Amino acid sequence: MKIDAGRLCRELDELATFSDAPAPAVTRVVFTEQDRLARDYLKRLCRAAGLVIREDAVGNTFARWVGREPELPAVATGSHFDAIPNAGRYDGTLGVLGGLEAIRALQAAGKSPRRSLELLMFTSEEPTRFGIGCLGSRLLSGSLDAEAGERLRDREGVTLNQARADYAGGLSSVKLTPGHYHAFVELHIEQGPLLERAGIGLGVVTAIAAPASLRVTIDGVGGHAGAVLMPERRDAFLAGAELALAVEAAALSTGSIDTVGTAGLCQVFPGAVNSVPSRCYLELDIRDIDEARRDRVLVSIATASEQIAARRQVAIRTEVINADPPARCAPMVVEALVASCEALGWPHQRMISRAYHDSLFLSLVAPTAMLFVPCRDGVSHRPDEYASPEDMARGVRVLAHALAALAS
Repeated sequence: MKIDAGRLCRELDELATFSDAPAPAVTRVVFTEQDRLARDYLKRLCRAAGLVIREDAVGNTFARWVGREPELPAVATGSHFDAIPNAGRYDGTLGVLGGLEAIRALQAAGKSPRRSLELLMFTSEEPTRFGIGCLGSRLLSGSLDAEAGERLRDREGVTLNQARADYAGGLSSVKLTPGHYHAFVELHIEQGPLLERAGIGLGVVTAIAAPASLRVTIDGVGGHAGAVLMPERRDAFLAGAELALAVEAAALSTGSIDTVGTAGLCQVFPGAVNSVPSRCYLELDIRDIDEARRDRVLVSIATASEQIAARRQVAIRTEVINADPPARCAPMVVEALVASCEALGWPHQRMISRAYHDSLFLSLVAPTAMLFVPCRDGVSHRPDEYASPEDMARGVRVLAHALAALAS
């Protein structure tokens, strides 16, 4: 099998032009015009490869190379196309275009798989528009109910159902039944520095951390910055700042390198230099591969919220957006990836994914694992995100080898 690394790089570069941000940044939010253009581009490439395409009611895209026994559950691979504001060009996209390149390599090598191979492009892995990540794969796995179509809204008040108007059918039709796929493999850049630091070009993922996402609204009392005396202040932002530090302390208190806590968004109202903040809005992200340990952090944060609210005389309201269970990758798929690395003579290491991916939810309906390739300096979600052609081609070749084995 030969991987056309030049073609893969050209296609990644062309895909990056479908963006609402100037190069080298990529911004591609679900159900926008640039998202539609990117989807059309993928479908053109898949049709050229002879793949059979379908789309479901939320826009998840499936491109199938029909196998010798099409009635058998297929082997699938894929990832996402959407990009957060001011992002890079490899996050998710490598898993989609790399998956396509793996299928084309198998076709060119004259392979005829027993099971069909299916490429997936998941809708809205990023939480940018509707505030919840892995939207398409959540619906596929049944982790998100069909009522989310009316419940989820973007910042302009547009519902998910309104935004997905180009796709026919009710959201209940999206859900897959367990056993729909024989196996699923997701190729991805690591989004961390470990592979590069170790000088190893391949990471076989054995577990995927899961987040708990919280929205916190803090209401204090505003007033003139000069007239409200310090002993009388009920400053919402200072309460928020203290809560953000409590998130850090709670994550560190576990003593595990796998526990992380982030206060990634902070909005202060009214946002004037000479006005005491009356409201502070935070979004928090707590992750771990150990669900019980992560949930203990959530309890610590809740306790800290109560203490801060009482001490600073503010009101703190917390909404849990999601608290997903971590996933253990399926030994069958892990071993297929390990065997592929060994057959090709390439070093690899087993590792966990601290970022979460659509694979977290596909694991609920199919045996699942992930394959990582290094990214420069571990950088992701930034315009300078980069993976070398050599590393990407190596990952695609291992993926193709594993897909062939799983589909045989």
